[in-house]
Amino acid sequence: MDLDQALQTFIVEGRELLAEMEAALLRVSEEDDPDESINAIFRAAHTIKGSAGLFGLDDVVAFTHVAESLLDQVRGGAIALGDNLIELLLACGDHIATLIDAVDSGAAPLDTQVILAGEALVASLNEHMAGAIVGANRGQAPVAASCASLAGDVLESFDSASFGAGAMGSDTGLEVGVDHWHISLRFGENVLRNGMDPLSFIRYLATLGTIEHVVTLPDRVPVLDALDAEACYLGFEIAFKSDADKATIENVFEFVLDDCLIHIVPPHSQIARYIELIGQLPEEPSRLGEILVRCGSVTPRELELALQTQRLSEPPDLVGSILTAEGKVAPQVVEVAAAKQKQVKEAKAIESQAAQSVRVDADKLDRLINLVGELITAAAGANLVARRSRNAELQEFNSTLVNLVEEVRDSALQLRMVKIGGTFGRFRRVVHDVARELGKDIELRTSGEETELDKTVVERIGDPLMHLVRNAMDHGIDSPELRAERGKPAQGTVALNAYHDSGSIVIEVSDDGGGLNRDKILAKAIERGLVEAGRSMSDDEIHGLIFEPGFSTADQITNLSGRGVGMDVVKRNITALRGSIAITSQPGLGTTVSVRLPLTLAIINGFQVGVGKAVFVVPLDMVDECVTFMGETDRDYTDLRGQVLPFIRLRELFDISAAHEAPAPARQNIVVVKHAGQKFGLVVDMLMGEAQTVIKPLSRMFSQVKGISGSSILGSGEVALILDVPVLLQQIQLSTSALSTAERR
Repeated sequence: MDLDQALQTFIVEGRELLAEMEAALLRVSEEDDPDESINAIFRAAHTIKGSAGLFGLDDVVAFTHVAESLLDQVRGGAIALGDNLIELLLACGDHIATLIDAVDSGAAPLDTQVILAGEALVASLNEHMAGAIVGANRGQAPVAASCASLAGDVLESFDSASFGAGAMGSDTGLEVGVDHWHISLRFGENVLRNGMDPLSFIRYLATLGTIEHVVTLPDRVPVLDALDAEACYLGFEIAFKSDADKATIENVFEFVLDDCLIHIVPPHSQIARYIELIGQLPEEPSRLGEILVRCGSVTPRELELALQTQRLSEPPDLVGSILTAEGKVAPQVVEVAAAKQKQVKEAKAIESQAAQSVRVDADKLDRLINLVGELITAAAGANLVARRSRNAELQEFNSTLVNLVEEVRDSALQLRMVKIGGTFGRFRRVVHDVARELGKDIELRTSGEETELDKTVVERIGDPLMHLVRNAMDHGIDSPELRAERGKPAQGTVALNAYHDSGSIVIEVSDDGGGLNRDKILAKAIERGLVEAGRSMSDDEIHGLIFEPGFSTADQITNLSGRGVGMDVVKRNITALRGSIAITSQPGLGTTVSVRLPLTLAIINGFQVGVGKAVFVVPLDMVDECVTFMGETDRDYTDLRGQVLPFIRLRELFDISAAHEAPAPARQNIVVVKHAGQKFGLVVDMLMGEAQTVIKPLSRMFSQVKGISGSSILGSGEVALILDVPVLLQQIQLSTSALSTAERR
């Protein structure tokens, strides 16, 4: 991979990390235990900074470093992550995105406004960190107290008979908690017999630093009659100031370690150093004890003794608990080491998962789908030739080829399928920002995030959904005062839901607001001349008026609404995706906008039908059943097992008789199709069976043709038209509504 490709990879991954960072920031305030989200935010900033450094992107590195420093203090508990700080970090994420966009576009130097915005954010970040430092200075007394408690725990871990009264009190002259090493030393009775001089070890210790104070503890000395002149009964409490690490200090007593009890308590500043060193350790899988040894807070010998204790305990205690109980290490150091261990495991899990995936350029994927489409067309032609040849062996091999082509098609299409959850995640920030702008308390609820659909559909549905969500917040959700009057919770809800239905994906945007005002919409439509005064209309027809160009019921023009631009564009974009949109609303309870889209825009399973010499394709997922039609000519509906089934005669709809001079057969068929929970029929001459269908878009000159969504090339080389079932259903509904209105008159 050359440098330009690597840079593009950084840009893509940087944007993904920013999206993860934003999602974590938006959910962190709702979590009972936000530690994982806080770690995710820190990791995202840390990764972006490190990757940017590889490419010499100094602007990105410098700004992200400041944000990372603050996040590190948040992670350590020095700074609370409140609403104001979340807003600041969201703004920082936006600024990093701007810097990455500048890298992508090659903009250099940075725009002055971008530089000034970054400087303002850095000042705010530094202000938060300065406040944390002041708070830390004010809180040094509790830190010292905790160290004193730790040293006291160390002493209590020895047999009480080994100490005289007040061994660590004011009589000793030692102050626990101050910034020096505290060494608690108890020589074994056989030290002198083994030729060792206890004082020589203390003198050697002095070569590594300064012995501030020594207290000799004679409490183990027995009465004179029991005294053994060759035995050592003395203990020492030593205040030692040195830059040496714990392992070096322990090595001073290397020759008597097996014959003495020694506890080395670090100064409180050293504890902070251990925590810092743990954070700097490389991202490698390690056991907790290994992490503690590598940062220097525990010596290898102390770890080995703790492991021995662990093997003897039943059930086995945690190594960290043993070391803490024995006073070998501060509890906060163990906590940080455990967090580091967990972080490394998670990072390795993510890395392992990433290693199983490969990034593929979208253009290459589109090229593959196009080739698969051509392969399907060629296979259909080969199948046609095989049937005509009546060669059994050729037909058998061709059948195998068709099955393999179907598997290749399914696999290729699966590569383009992505989860809708990524799109849903974008709206958390939108809801957060717009709610603040509107002065409303709004929660976003999502479901069906695992639902998959074609990548192209996902990319093109983002903007229409964005408008629907903003519209639900502005028009749908009531003001806090009105919600209180109606007895609703103060917090409004906007919900996003996705699910599969009859070969389509349905995305619902719902709110629990006041619902659509039927009378207001109708009055506005009459005022604009869209509807004749006095005309009787159903709820669905009135709701459909909001999709008319320039239509708006907003009383005031705001940044979000009132200009009548949006809903007509939403419908046009969804229709361009061969989709449909519908609205259901209940006064006082809320509104739901349902968007129904095809799963893919490339290849579908189709059901071919013939009308005269023309061939049409119906999406197979929408075909419910086929029944014989005896050719009633006086009405556009039939009886289907006691249910009224409206139908459309394709021969009349597309004027097939005049175009092809082919009369309708005496016996026709009805293809019963189902869309959005409603059934209707298509009257055709012939049923030609299932076939893989490669969708080809119609040229612009056919864009006004109703009821056709695309075309496909058959194996014979002829063109088949793909029926637009949602549009045909709308024609059925309009005809039924017009008939009902005429009957009422």
